[in-house]
Amino acid sequence: MSRELAVAAAPSAVRTVWNSPLYRGATVALFLSGLGISAAAPQIALFLVDDLHASLTTAGLYYLTNITAPVAGYLVGARSDRTGKRLGLFRLCALAGFLGWCAMAAAGQLWMPFVISAVVLAFVGAAGSQLFAAVHDDLQVTESPVGDGVVSIVRMALTAGWIVGPVAGSLLATATNPRVMFVATGVCTLAQIVPIGFSRARPIRPEVVAETKPERPGLRIMVPLLIFTGLYVLIYAGEPIKYGFLPIYMHNDLHLPTAVSGAVIGIQPLIELILMPVAMVVARRIGLMRLMVLGAAFGVGANLCFALTGNAAGMFAGQIFMGGVWGVFAALGIIVAQRLLPQAVATASAIFMSSTAVASALGGLTGGVGVDLLGLPHVFLAPALYGVIAAVGIAVMSRSRHAVS
Repeated sequence: MSRELAVAAAPSAVRTVWNSPLYRGATVALFLSGLGISAAAPQIALFLVDDLHASLTTAGLYYLTNITAPVAGYLVGARSDRTGKRLGLFRLCALAGFLGWCAMAAAGQLWMPFVISAVVLAFVGAAGSQLFAAVHDDLQVTESPVGDGVVSIVRMALTAGWIVGPVAGSLLATATNPRVMFVATGVCTLAQIVPIGFSRARPIRPEVVAETKPERPGLRIMVPLLIFTGLYVLIYAGEPIKYGFLPIYMHNDLHLPTAVSGAVIGIQPLIELILMPVAMVVARRIGLMRLMVLGAAFGVGANLCFALTGNAAGMFAGQIFMGGVWGVFAALGIIVAQRLLPQAVATASAIFMSSTAVASALGGLTGGVGVDLLGLPHVFLAPALYGVIAAVGIAVMSRSRHAVS
């Protein structure tokens, strides 16, 4: 009977998130972040071409401005780890995002979006990393037994925003124009501050600070995190290739109806959202990194489906595999990153979350070169090779002294 009472009294991750103003606010804030950014992302190239009269090549170069995001993320993360002011820096980054998107909406010259993205919008991703760092700190203070589940739920909110955002952004841009949609993205970015309110992160206990938080992490101690992040970049690099060329391949070569192509693209985030809580349960049984090896293998399978099947069923299968990839990495990636650098969780969060910008640049470059050399659909063999390298690398890490369980 006492065992049954203990089980009944154990807190669930959902209840913990709901009862905490910080966790609840972070969940809503990250949904707004995902909603705003994913609404704008598909519209930027069209805006550059149609409104600012850029060539397709020049519009493609815009994504190279994302290279500054890891630098901005590191600077914010390092400052956060030195001062402990996670939420204050979060609010400043959200404000910078609002100003940046409003400036993008007002851009009248082609050079302006490039400068705005590289200098101002580079700090947008750091807002989310500060929320994850604040949640991590609070979980350490409370010693919650469902900490990983809490982080997973907060991360799922970001994914949910990415499900809704592209459709909402397309509808708004069609009904008005891309400039109005960019302003709406800025409003979503600033609105992240509202659910957090005037909350302050709880101070970490002195003994935790002494054990896990030196003044500044050296490069040597950051090597495992940087290796893991580099492997994650190889996995994520397939995303810009897929979103850039899969719709073209389905339309021009497979001649799939628009409704079918839309369903193919839309099924991935749905599968991802369903699998994220499953990934948390499985990871407890077999280990975080072992599950990530399987996730990377899913990515290889997905890109082989795109490259070799040549029919609608293969496209759906590839996207379902991709849902498996991100069901694993979206749920567990930030947790592994923080555990690889527990001395500086804000720096770890910022480096990991901003790495998607590097992956976008790598994917764009690979896709541009690969489609000329290999053509469609064989360009997808390149991210499949990246996935093999990542799977082997994570497997090696899982057997090293840097393994995270």
